[in-house]
Amino acid sequence: MDAPDLLAALAREGAAFRDATASVPLTAPVPACPGWTNADLIAHLTEVHYFWATVVADRVTGWDQVARLERALDPDLLERYDEMFARVVSTLSTTDPSTRVWTWSNQHDGAFVIRRMAQETAIHRWDAEQAAGQPVAIDAAVASDGIDEFLEHFLPDVADGSASIDGSVHIHCGDTPGEWTIRPSADGYDVTREHAKGDCALRGDASNLLLALWRRVGVDVIDVVGDSSVARRFLAATNLA
Repeated sequence: MDAPDLLAALAREGAAFRDATASVPLTAPVPACPGWTNADLIAHLTEVHYFWATVVADRVTGWDQVARLERALDPDLLERYDEMFARVVSTLSTTDPSTRVWTWSNQHDGAFVIRRMAQETAIHRWDAEQAAGQPVAIDAAVASDGIDEFLEHFLPDVADGSASIDGSVHIHCGDTPGEWTIRPSADGYDVTREHAKGDCALRGDASNLLLALWRRVGVDVIDVVGDSSVARRFLAATNLA
């Protein structure tokens, strides 16, 4: 997806997140984020939007240059969310995607931040809607892009103590273009965007595949073909803390 499409997705997902969180009590649990309440989820995404808007607007050169945002009191959480959401949308909409900025990844430009904000907001919108009892699938094109982002930037961060995958994995979106093959290598993983046979295949709607990668849903909502033990190890391997 290009920057305008991702910015449109960010605006859409952020507004839906607001609607979902406003529809349930602040004390409501968020099943996708064990131990969190609705208030915690609002505060988290508010801080994320604040952080990345500041990174881009101030051209910081490290995460520690961003001043900590104090959490708003519960009655003011949604007002603070509105403020920071508007700020991140405005900042990213007026920044050339090729602008060099600090990020924690090996991609140091505004395009990375635009994509990250669209994707993180989409996932947390789903979290909020699940907490409200009405989760809606992530748009197929956004979800396919999210799978690509996950494999590029998050898969390499292996969780401590995770079992070796010991096999190759093919991911195939059934409702939109998107295929990847992941093979373990000496340096971690080789990921190619191709149709190829793996020791296991994960197939389904792009939204469910993305949610499975982020461990929001179980393998029961996708089709697993081949060695299911490889699939389970693969889905458990990434550090999502």
